[in-house]
Amino acid sequence: MTELHIIEQQALEKINQSSSLAQLEEARVEYLGKSSKLMNLMKTLGSMEPEQRKTFGAEINIIKNKLQEIVDTKKAAFELQIINAKLMSEKIDVTLPSRSSPQGKIHPVSQVIDEVTAIFGTMGFSVAEGPEIEDDYHNFNALNIPKNHPARQNHDTFYLPNEGGNTMLLRTHTSPVQIRSMKLGKPPFRIISPGRVYRCDWDITHTPMFHQLEGLLIDKDIHMGHLKGCIMEFLQKFFAIDDLPVRFRSNFFPFTEPSAEVDISCSRTQGELKIGGGEDWLEIMGCGMVHPKVLRNVGIDPDVYQGFAFGMGLERLAMLKYGISDLRNFFEGDARWMEHYGFSSFDIPSLVGGLAR
Repeated sequence: MTELHIIEQQALEKINQSSSLAQLEEARVEYLGKSSKLMNLMKTLGSMEPEQRKTFGAEINIIKNKLQEIVDTKKAAFELQIINAKLMSEKIDVTLPSRSSPQGKIHPVSQVIDEVTAIFGTMGFSVAEGPEIEDDYHNFNALNIPKNHPARQNHDTFYLPNEGGNTMLLRTHTSPVQIRSMKLGKPPFRIISPGRVYRCDWDITHTPMFHQLEGLLIDKDIHMGHLKGCIMEFLQKFFAIDDLPVRFRSNFFPFTEPSAEVDISCSRTQGELKIGGGEDWLEIMGCGMVHPKVLRNVGIDPDVYQGFAFGMGLERLAMLKYGISDLRNFFEGDARWMEHYGFSSFDIPSLVGGLAR
């Protein structure tokens, strides 16, 4: 017991004399560490008589807990001193002007979505949304896309595990939004559906995920002339060319009949592309009159209602309007690219403010 109390007094003296965290830690290791004098006494308990071991072991634990409590209290005091010293030395002068930092930019795809939405908004279209994880019915069957169509192959579509017997996939276009909107409501319809879509492609003009916008108008007595007028109005406003020549070429899509590809005039000189005023043509989007089977699939009588649909890639629109050469740059997150091609957050297109120029 005498040796134990001598160790206690020595430990208290060294702990109390510690003037820094380093000295305090040194004292703790010497008297409370695994190889300390106190722990060495604990190792002698095995050679003692049971009654002596009980008394001596209890005394060691009391002293150990006492010393540990003193160390913890002193350590907390040292840490508080350090914090207070930092607070005194790291004051911020709130009267100094703020440091200049790079301003965030609006991504070109987000900008184009706002531009397109603003243009179609002036024509009475509203925005509709739908799930990006779709089932086979809404993505293909309801749109009159046959079972043997290439778009339904694994090399083109990302398929997911079946759910409740339904074949699930990442939507390959935003056309399923049209199906869901028509099933939930009653005509007339006038909607656009911008959003992310997914296909198995990766090169300078294709990425596994990209953005698409599709439009739908369903009403009585709608014909191809309405479709052509709507698209020409959109393209001329989007590219800010009032007399932009637009050409419609016959094509085939399972969900429209008749169907057409839309071209705009352009010129290519010395590797540079200029929209409008040229002798060349550039494909820009697809369109057509909604197929009667599609209308019947959503419970609409094609003898009473007709309509048209169209679709376009939003990255492609941005590339053509703003001179971006590589589609992959849209998704690489390069701050330098964003600084060059991004838009100010104070220049967002809207129905009220119009388009950015």
